[in-house]
Amino acid sequence: MASDRIRRDNQTKTVILDSSAVLMLFEQSIDLENELLRLIGNHTIVIPTPVTYELKGIAHRGDGKKSQHAKAALKLIEKYQTINSEKKGDEALLDIAKKMNCIVVTNDKELRKRLKNIPVPVIFLRGKHKLEIE
Repeated sequence: MASDRIRRDNQTKTVILDSSAVLMLFEQSIDLENELLRLIGNHTIVIPTPVTYELKGIAHRGDGKKSQHAKAALKLIEKYQTINSEKKGDEALLDIAKKMNCIVVTNDKELRKRLKNIPVPVIFLRGKHKLEIE
């Protein structure tokens, strides 16, 4: 299993969250810290600046649940380190993940395919409350 292979290494892994992953925490009530600990062991979470910009855009678009979740997500990600990137969107995540040898948490199917081709480990939602690594 991929998580066993990654956990054997006691080094702290760097994990990148994309906007779909941060929103998923509120939409599905995921305990991110415990799930990451279960899958990969010691980790540190980083947020690329384009993710922050995307969440701000979603938060300011309206009064729906997604907007509320984005506002809560913006508060949550304040506790994580921000990584600047001149690239935008998925390109920023791909670039940072490759350069920093990170694990990416995303539910974006297209991004998952692109990360798999690099190859970069990807964590995604399986079921309603569990994360899985591929």
